[in-house]
Amino acid sequence: MGTGHYSSKTYQAVTNSRNYQSKSADQIFSDSLKLTMNPANLKNGIRECRDSLDHPVSIPIMVFVDVTGSMGRIPYNLIQNNFPKMMNTLVSHGVEDAQICFGAIGDHITDSVPLQIGQFEQETTKLIDDLSNIYIEGGGGGQCMESYPLAWYLAGYHTSTDAYEKRGAKGYLFTIGDESFHSQYSSDFIKRMMGTAESLGDFTAEQLYEKASEKYHVFHVHVEDGSYDTNYIKNEWIQLLNENFLVLRNSNSIAELIGTTVSVINGANMNSVLNTLSDHAAKDISNTLAKIQSFLPDKNDKGSSIITL
Repeated sequence: MGTGHYSSKTYQAVTNSRNYQSKSADQIFSDSLKLTMNPANLKNGIRECRDSLDHPVSIPIMVFVDVTGSMGRIPYNLIQNNFPKMMNTLVSHGVEDAQICFGAIGDHITDSVPLQIGQFEQETTKLIDDLSNIYIEGGGGGQCMESYPLAWYLAGYHTSTDAYEKRGAKGYLFTIGDESFHSQYSSDFIKRMMGTAESLGDFTAEQLYEKASEKYHVFHVHVEDGSYDTNYIKNEWIQLLNENFLVLRNSNSIAELIGTTVSVINGANMNSVLNTLSDHAAKDISNTLAKIQSFLPDKNDKGSSIITL
């Protein structure tokens, strides 16, 4: 996976040929969980992000969107017109070997499909296919909590990347939503989800965050134009993620926020990146990142730099 190149022209041509601009979310996205998105069908139990001739210094980026309730609009907005903004931001600021893995999050207590994961890709059509394969269940348990830490479980225990294994460089993991998180994940649930007879045991959200953070810069983006915007939810996230909890006022700026965050950590100048965005997105993202003192807690992380805003 991860061969080929991204092209905004190809993206436009493919989405135009599929009439995505005029279709509803129900018409674009899968109406059932695709085999390729089911975590129980991971080849060899892992997703791989590998170096290639096309991308000799691969950079893994995992993007998990909340598909409960009103959050289903985020993958819809991405595939219609926002995703190219993320890729263009990355490529134009030196992150040319990014490989994107899309996934989706629900509620493991109430939903039939609480976790979905695609492949690490950069070729345009494959990225579009993975994004459109997301099943928008639209569930959720109504208790202001979703199962975002399941993305950390997959990243920590079921991914293998040349970035980390060859260069000691972390990838990037973003979960996106508007609620708090479930704090406990049982061994029995993990076995059912992964379709195995064995598991590594019970997990807390904190344990999964720590495991994923070994290989990834882990961020959660809380969108304020969602259903929930309470101090209680924000405080829960801040206690766990500290400055890696990002609050974004407008979910339409998701793509640019991800592109900006990754570009700056990889050495791009913040102001230079913001100057390439629309005035609205630049202001929104500048406000989101204003309180961050450093993206990296460990000043000795290889392949990265400390950013002070």
